[in-house]
Amino acid sequence: MHHLMLLALDSLLWIRSSLKSPLRARQPPKSPCNMEEVSDRISNLPGHIIDRILSHLPIRDAVRMSVLSSKWRYKWATLPHLIFDKDCCPSASEAQLVIKSKLVGIIDHVLLLHTGMIHKFKLSHKDLQAVPDIDRWILYISRSSVKEFILEIWKGQRYKIPSCLFSSKHLIHLELFNCLLSLPPSFKGFLNLKSLDLQHITLTQDAFENLIANCPLLERLTLMNFDGFGHLKIHAPNLQFFDVGGVYEDVTFEDTSLLSIISIGLYVNVHHEISATQRSTSNLVKFFIHLPRIRRLEVQGYFLKHLAVGNMPGKLPVACLELSYLSMRINFNDIKEWKAALCILRSSPNLIELEMLARPEEDNVVRAGLSFWAESNHFDCPLYQLRVVRIVDVVGLRPELDFIKFLLANSPTLEKLTVKPASNDGGLELLKELVRYRRASVQAEVIYVDP
Repeated sequence: MHHLMLLALDSLLWIRSSLKSPLRARQPPKSPCNMEEVSDRISNLPGHIIDRILSHLPIRDAVRMSVLSSKWRYKWATLPHLIFDKDCCPSASEAQLVIKSKLVGIIDHVLLLHTGMIHKFKLSHKDLQAVPDIDRWILYISRSSVKEFILEIWKGQRYKIPSCLFSSKHLIHLELFNCLLSLPPSFKGFLNLKSLDLQHITLTQDAFENLIANCPLLERLTLMNFDGFGHLKIHAPNLQFFDVGGVYEDVTFEDTSLLSIISIGLYVNVHHEISATQRSTSNLVKFFIHLPRIRRLEVQGYFLKHLAVGNMPGKLPVACLELSYLSMRINFNDIKEWKAALCILRSSPNLIELEMLARPEEDNVVRAGLSFWAESNHFDCPLYQLRVVRIVDVVGLRPELDFIKFLLANSPTLEKLTVKPASNDGGLELLKELVRYRRASVQAEVIYVDP
């Protein structure tokens, strides 16, 4: 089968290039039998090989392949994956209205003549706006057993998803970009959905919670740049991957014992007004309480500042025994953030890789001579499994240097510590300071990387 695929693709290279350049003068074959041989080889290919070839071509080229022989004529009409993107309708230098008209015509033509099942539908073209034609395409797709649906509107206002999409019972993957979602009263959930990717979307708080709670098999969830809701209440018993970035008030997990990979970013510095109740609790404890299987955690933007709100314990009530990778964006001058970071480190006995990214701020500056990490009572935090450390965007402040000193002194199996400053200013002095620090690991290598 592999030999047949290579033979077929080799024969099709010349044909496909000819199809893409119909106005170019074609060179005659080197010998009279070349075209006949190519035609015979193409016509005699097994049906499943033809299907494999067509599945690797842009839909426009797949349709044009129907001219090769009678055996290929209607093969494209049964393709289960329909992808309409830049390869389907290249932008070139044409006006946007012309490109839009061409794209709409191509999609209409394909859907009109398509006769097979549609398992994947993707519409993502940088020149396509929220046109009414999308409504009838989604209505058509929703009547098929579509398993993957991807819609990306790159320009203009957000497109309101028609209610018929929410009746697609066979969906496994749903991806929406620049869309407005309103769940119909008849929505019973996506009972087979395993992957949900929502970016630049608008959704009410109730609709968001209803959507997540009614995807019982959900394993992957991505939320980026959303509005309409600010409380991320995640109730998903099968969730394993969670990636979120935007502006929101809080994040709570319920029944997420399988969640193992989290990347979470808060993009705006939200100044919390701490109540008496909040002082007695801890955002950090509430965040980790339902994450017993966390293996990889990335804390971006200002989210560590959010976690630092409330009474900070020395350790989490339950240790993060499976956490092996940790990345945190931190203000090195913020004592509260450092206490939160230390709590996580103390609660992660099997941490192997650590990345710390500086987030400088003008406020909350530490007084000269004061350094949180220089205090002797922090040396009860041995990092026995830590192998690799990256420190990024530092400027040579005393708290930054003392943290590096702390890591080198408390990591007996450390292999590599890489420091990449924010600028070249003071780079030589920083390097001189680093090589002076005592190392608990005889094999620890300190690497300075130019910014």
